[in-house]
Amino acid sequence: MRLVFAGTPAVALPTLRALVAAERHTVAAVLTRPDAPVGRGRRMGRSPVGAFADEHGIPVLAPDRIDADFRAALAELEPDCCPVVAYGALLPQSALDIPKHGWVNLHFSLLPAWRGAAPVQAAVRAGDEVTGASTFQIVRELDAGPVYGVLTEQVRPRDTAGELLDRLAVSGADLMVSTMDGIADGALYAREQPADGVSYAGKVTVDDVRVSFAQPALAIDRLVRSATPDPGAWCEFRGERFKLGPVLPTTESALAPGELRVERKRVLAGTSTVDIELGDVQARGKKRVAATDWARGSRIEPGERLR
Repeated sequence: MRLVFAGTPAVALPTLRALVAAERHTVAAVLTRPDAPVGRGRRMGRSPVGAFADEHGIPVLAPDRIDADFRAALAELEPDCCPVVAYGALLPQSALDIPKHGWVNLHFSLLPAWRGAAPVQAAVRAGDEVTGASTFQIVRELDAGPVYGVLTEQVRPRDTAGELLDRLAVSGADLMVSTMDGIADGALYAREQPADGVSYAGKVTVDDVRVSFAQPALAIDRLVRSATPDPGAWCEFRGERFKLGPVLPTTESALAPGELRVERKRVLAGTSTVDIELGDVQARGKKRVAATDWARGSRIEPGERLR
């Protein structure tokens, strides 16, 4: 089939690479978000998908708006189907109607669970033991279209959202290629999602991932892993923002919520249940370091707390 691939961040690259390599399909162009400021210098740069397309001589569409000019450009490309991975913008029905087989999205959950922008973060925070990915036909309602195919993935006990998403991005690429093959053969048909089991995973903001040490250790552990690497869980120490990497619940409960105790090989903080061992931390204006290295330089006084 003749394809126009839509995607923006690095998580979309495994699928784009797989489709480019697929002998049965041709990626005629990519659709991605416009160039945006990146890095400390805030220089304008291509999205990862746009940069990949540039390197491989694939035409790039990066409109500010999905308007009449874009629709005309897309129609001129005559795509049979538009596969999508994390494009990052809503598509009007007038654009959805252009390709013969519509737009097929790779979503990183087992739909109808965790519709929305942050399904992997939601699965980790909720303590799901199994998640997966789904390919589905895009419709106007958010992530509600009929499903072509699914795959499952175990959520490992110490997974961060970033680690889990990386695995799903790779396995999901194969699922998307299989879906494109099935559509091309006329042998694959989408099935409506069940009405039961719908849940939503909205975009995660910085305010959503502030750690409260009045919570149980298990909840804190899941929250921090769900926010790693982005946007990064945080609390306050000495009145300034303090970022936390993944923590490890212990079997001890000697400390008050947030209270710190520095030992030779570990740094502990109290919760409403058992104490947690801090991993990597990042004080304001500093680099991320091991908690033991941070503690040695901070001269923590007895009774000081993370808040």
